Amino acid sequence: MQLDHYSTNFNKRRFSITLVCENVTNAPNVGSLFRTADAFGVEQLVFCGEQIPLGRKMTKTSRATEKSVNYEIRTDAFATVSELKKSGYFIIALEITTKSTALDAYQFPKNTPIALIIGDENFGVSEAILELCDAVIHVDMYGQNSSMNVVQATSISLYEITKQIK
Repeated sequence: MQLDHYSTNFNKRRFSITLVCENVTNAPNVGSLFRTADAFGVEQLVFCGEQIPLGRKMTKTSRATEKSVNYEIRTDAFATVSELKKSGYFIIALEITTKSTALDAYQFPKNTPIALIIGDENFGVSEAILELCDAVIHVDMYGQNSSMNVVQATSISLYEITKQIK
């Protein structure tokens, strides 16, 4: 029998993961990132950029999770990631590069706070931020396309990270 939202037995938990979104500006993606952050017990969501949409189009996909997920909006992603690095966070970018490691081959640190950096829907994580990272990971793909939606890739990555560190 299928369970409804009120009869699931999932253990509520927060992980020391901060999700930093560099110029993610598509309202449905922003709403979906709230849902994903809630689902995977992300400690904080940080949207960096000038035009972060938090209106009706965002709440249509967030399903009220913006009320339960800690979040903030900042303009400067580089400064945000630099602060996290100085605060002892292990900085990981989700991006396909010549030096990135496949998600399923990467061992995530267990007792260190993690900042997962995701990038702009069209241009990905900026080079300046990639240079600050302790690691760069990617999701292996087997089809024709060389990229996937930022929320889908983030969900896959958070699944693997939380699976390893719980």
